[in-house]
Amino acid sequence: MLRTVSDGGYLLHCPGCNQRHRVGPGWSFNDDYDAPTFRPSILVTGVQPLTDAEYDRAMGGEAIEPRPLVCHSFVTDGQIQFLDDCTHALAGRTVPLGPSEGESP
Repeated sequence: MLRTVSDGGYLLHCPGCNQRHRVGPGWSFNDDYDAPTFRPSILVTGVQPLTDAEYDRAMGGEAIEPRPLVCHSFVTDGQIQFLDDCTHALAGRTVPLGPSEGESP
């Protein structure tokens, strides 16, 4: 569910984006790998990956407008509270932090 990285930060799998998010060593952490809490909130911004259909259109020469990505959450006691500014389907919901893709529960 949670992995450490060499700089003292952490990687967690986000079920909203289906991507890994990095939490830096400057965040507070409750030292509970099974039910982590991080403060302050985690904000990830960027652009969403192309869908297969968008990729095919881009390879055909069509210009594809990038779609913004915003994933903003609080992680508390192993639960991810997605804030309303998220651009994915879990915006406004709270869900358990599950295992990373490819990991067993």
